[in-house]
Amino acid sequence: MTRFRTPLKNVRGLGAAKTGTEHFVNQRLTATALVVLSIWFLVFVVGLMGDDHATAMAAVAKPWNAILVVGFLVAMFWHAQIGLQVVLEDYIHNSLLAVALQTTVKFIAVLGAIVSVFAVVRIALGAA
Repeated sequence: MTRFRTPLKNVRGLGAAKTGTEHFVNQRLTATALVVLSIWFLVFVVGLMGDDHATAMAAVAKPWNAILVVGFLVAMFWHAQIGLQVVLEDYIHNSLLAVALQTTVKFIAVLGAIVSVFAVVRIALGAA
């Protein structure tokens, strides 16, 4: 039966996964968001220098600040995961190890984002 298959049929589906562009765009979008949010975050943190813990908590608890901190954290973890994924894809050639490391990186990134966002929400809602 395989003698009737054309060369195109034999290689169809073995090429690109067609997600490279989406991956590239996501990496650039998170990088752009991080540039803007990092500038805001640095200004925010420098403005809090010398203040006590209660003042810093009150500043983070303000709605716009809490939203921007959450945006910064989500963009940071997402961008880090995308960047580490590219590094692992380029330099890890053992497929089982690559899958294990990719899964670990995604798990750590999601866990870190969830814990960080939870901390900001607790501060914003006054439960801290």
